[in-house]
Amino acid sequence: MTPGGGSGPMKDCEYSQISTHSSSSPMESPHKKKKSVPKRKWEVFPGRNKFFCNGRIMMARQTGVFYLTLVLILVTSGLFFAFDCPYLSEKITPAIPAIGGILFFFVMGTLLRTSFSDPGVLPRATPDEAADLERQIGNTEDIANGCSSGGYRPPPRTKEVIINGQTVKLKYCFTCKIFRPPRASHCSLCDNCVERFDHHCPWVGNCVGKRNYRFFYMFILSLSFLTVFIFAFVITHVILRSQQTGFLNALKDSPASVLEAVVCFFSVWSIVGLSGFHTYLISSNQTTNEDIKGSWSNKRGKENYNPYSYGNIFTNCCAALCGPLSPSLIDRRGFIQPDTPQLAGPSNGITMYGATQSQSNMAAATPLLQSEPSITSEELPLPGKTSISGPCASLTLGQPTPPSSMPNLTSDSGLTDIIPLKEEHEGHQFLTPEEAPSPPGMLPSGSPIAHSRTMHVLSLASQDSLHEDSVRGLVKLSSV
Repeated sequence: MTPGGGSGPMKDCEYSQISTHSSSSPMESPHKKKKSVPKRKWEVFPGRNKFFCNGRIMMARQTGVFYLTLVLILVTSGLFFAFDCPYLSEKITPAIPAIGGILFFFVMGTLLRTSFSDPGVLPRATPDEAADLERQIGNTEDIANGCSSGGYRPPPRTKEVIINGQTVKLKYCFTCKIFRPPRASHCSLCDNCVERFDHHCPWVGNCVGKRNYRFFYMFILSLSFLTVFIFAFVITHVILRSQQTGFLNALKDSPASVLEAVVCFFSVWSIVGLSGFHTYLISSNQTTNEDIKGSWSNKRGKENYNPYSYGNIFTNCCAALCGPLSPSLIDRRGFIQPDTPQLAGPSNGITMYGATQSQSNMAAATPLLQSEPSITSEELPLPGKTSISGPCASLTLGQPTPPSSMPNLTSDSGLTDIIPLKEEHEGHQFLTPEEAPSPPGMLPSGSPIAHSRTMHVLSLASQDSLHEDSVRGLVKLSSV
């Protein structure tokens, strides 16, 4: 290779190394990898929701009507505080703007709390949980239908539970792969199963469920009071001005009052009616979904009575509005944990299911947790011999036993004398590999070759050298 031809590949190699590790420091190892930033669960949330403030705010995807609600409340209240409250506080009392301010902040607080919170979304089943549940359902359906074909898909699956003496059916959600709890339903707009699902409200931009129903009810109730309050004092303002300057001049002097009166007039009926409807639902401990479907009857004596009602209006209201707030189940701000493979120790053909990494490492380090294969005569590296029959076939590692040619062992020459005491001893005589050993009993018992081969078998079984005195004792015993 010419010098010019050899310099080209070296330059290319140097250039590739510099471009690969140009961003790293000179002291940094070239094999060091950058740590990947873990993702939060809201970034891969399977439902159709929008998240803001790093997952702290959770809303539905269709939020256009929610912004309309905000604009109507802010504009109407702003016009009232800017054009009506100064005149009313001067002519009547300064408490009017104070009360209006309290109602306004309460309405805005409950609206944002309802819109930005988790309504009670149920987490979807993991692939392992879904597969296990599908297997259980398949076994149950095969038993019920008599070993049907694999392509057969039954109607919607249900389970029955007893709640306060009433049979309640739990429906299977094919999207979330779970059996929905009682009173839960799947929202088609948010694509989530919501616990104690009431309805999906576009005015608040979120589902209304177990975790935000009380805030939704306080929002519409306080909004009803605020709407009636603004409408009443706007009319009062117009009447007081008309007494001084006339009705037409009063409308010209305060055109904002006309806009406020129109907005409040057309909205007060729906808001007050909605508040009354939900007051009825709370008093009977029902949801909008259950009332529309006609799931329960208010009469206790009928067969389809409501099993969730306490039979008392005051108790039902306290249970819906004053009970403890359940925590969120989806952990939307949590980090995604990577699936780390579990390292299993050598099991020697034994399959370990569900073993953790610490248990596997402990099993690998502790010999008692593993099944040690016994070293039989076939595994002994005896040169020139294929097998050894007889009691020598049960020899195990570290536990030498004398062959059957030594039937009478006294306590002086027992197992303790056979166990090696030192790793290195002098004066031992071993057979060369060219000499093929024979099993005990094939040669005459008094021949020196039989004695030496017996010594060789014992030394291989114990995997160590024997003491000189022990060897001589075994030779004498084997010669008897």
